[in-house]
Amino acid sequence: MEFQLLGPFAVLDRGRPVLAGLRRQERCLLAVLALEAGRTVPTGRLIDLLWNGEAPAGARSTVHTYIGRLRAALGPGGVHLETVNDGYLLRPDDHVIDARAFEDGVREAAAGDDEERVLRYDRALELWRGEPLADVADEALRDRIGRPLAALRLSAAEERARLLLQLGRHERVAAELPPLAEEHPERERLVADSMVALHRSGRSADALGLYRATRRALRSAFDAEPGRDLRALYERVRRDDPALRRPPPPTYAVRVRGEWLPWNTSGDPALEFCNTYAGWGGERLPGSEWLRGYRTLAVWAGHLDLLDDRTVTRLLRRAEERPEEASAVLAGAREFRSALYGCLTEERGRGDGGAFARVAEVIQDAMRRAVFVQDEDGLGRWSPHPESGPRLPLYAVAQRAAELLADPRRLTVRVCPGKGCGWLFLDVGGRRRWCNMGVCGRGEPAGATRQGPS
Repeated sequence: MEFQLLGPFAVLDRGRPVLAGLRRQERCLLAVLALEAGRTVPTGRLIDLLWNGEAPAGARSTVHTYIGRLRAALGPGGVHLETVNDGYLLRPDDHVIDARAFEDGVREAAAGDDEERVLRYDRALELWRGEPLADVADEALRDRIGRPLAALRLSAAEERARLLLQLGRHERVAAELPPLAEEHPERERLVADSMVALHRSGRSADALGLYRATRRALRSAFDAEPGRDLRALYERVRRDDPALRRPPPPTYAVRVRGEWLPWNTSGDPALEFCNTYAGWGGERLPGSEWLRGYRTLAVWAGHLDLLDDRTVTRLLRRAEERPEEASAVLAGAREFRSALYGCLTEERGRGDGGAFARVAEVIQDAMRRAVFVQDEDGLGRWSPHPESGPRLPLYAVAQRAAELLADPRRLTVRVCPGKGCGWLFLDVGGRRRWCNMGVCGRGEPAGATRQGPS
């Protein structure tokens, strides 16, 4: 059974409505129990909510009658309304409750990298269809029982906007957030993020207009002025403060399909996979990590011709539909990269073989799912099986890592000794010391030592 609470209230059994014939107040009672699914709601509280503190003399008997009618209507669908002491409980069982899914989704979005978190917030916020219980509860009741959900929605929208701005996707924020900011002028973070997004999208006049509308609304509703931070932001937009413009791109990066990817410098995809914007050595610089989300991983694999464009598009679509699946693959890719870096940098004969074993495990998994195909040039090659799903990018780079580790070129892999670098590169000629970024060797003493991964 599916309970839809975030908007007009509905209960569906395999897509078919099941509340036909029930009174509005009976549906309201069921909605309250569904909001509290798994927890006992005392009869006194139900009476207070249904009649807003003005209950008739026979209210308790009426609630009992409502419960009986609800049991008769929902029992065949497996919905259990239990009497517990002086109250009632709706057992959640395997029922789908959109409010519960929304709360779980927002909670899960608190962890992960920025890309994953945005996808999780997207999935959670898509469940919001309007005011909770819009057709069964009046404004006073909605305010009493729906306030926590409404506040959670606004907090999720604010955090999602912050992440999108951090990822440089101000256009999405500018297109989606301002109406919500106008609806809630008291949420100054919504207003501020909307203004920044509008300004970075070339709509500074709209950003200033939003501030003025917010100021009027706050004066009218609360007899208050905007806070100090929002007033300061208004002045920065008005004078076009350069520091407020779009954040600069990462160092040594290229933009592909909306994703920032590091320059190719090493001469082999397996080594490119190990490198970062600012290298592995020393203190990690802000923004140095390029493998921030599954989307970036898939786009990177296409950029290095490990996957074709059609496959990348298909993977990106699947990642949006199944973010948890994509998140698991991303975690595995990061572990593989760390092990591969260690495998390529540990001195031969001195390591415990642990890094090689972890790399070999992924490679063997990839080869078990590989197919032998013919390229356009007529040469054959091993390729990940198309049905490998979201693991395709990982399997593709694992196969290239296998080729490198089985090739004498592996013995020419060097680690740039530049401070804060540590990039891997091939030195087939035996003459190079620094990576080819052209900046690492400046000012380095002749006896500089190699730095390992941080």
